[in-house]
Amino acid sequence: MQIQFIASVSLISASAHPGATRGLLTRAFGLPLEAGSGDPDYVFSERIEGSKHFGVWPLTQAAEACFGVGEWPRDLPVPQVSVEFEVASEQAVADAEQELRAQGIRLLHPTRKEPWGQTVCRLLSAEGAILGVSFAPWLHGAKKT
Repeated sequence: MQIQFIASVSLISASAHPGATRGLLTRAFGLPLEAGSGDPDYVFSERIEGSKHFGVWPLTQAAEACFGVGEWPRDLPVPQVSVEFEVASEQAVADAEQELRAQGIRLLHPTRKEPWGQTVCRLLSAEGAILGVSFAPWLHGAKKT
């Protein structure tokens, strides 16, 4: 697996008040976070120096992305952060999935293309971090979908 860079870091918020973390990050740290298109609960920025994408991801949305339901499974640690590592192509994500499986690593979900155009597979670390292997075409010069 050839990781090119860290594509995304997102704090995962299980708070009943997701705006609290957004307020902290915008007021105390001055981060330019904005709501996602059509989704006021997911806030992010692609304008923070040294970061491709930084976000605050509601736990319900992380559960939906990983399992297709809005609730995190009770038998898994509740994640606090998501880090996605970028590779060179969609095929490289699929190859990484096979490499991880060959090492006996359990994935949260297999390689798939998200509605926004990113190809990703994800796993959960022992610390409860969601780790993804990702290909986001817009990070390689293609137009974002």
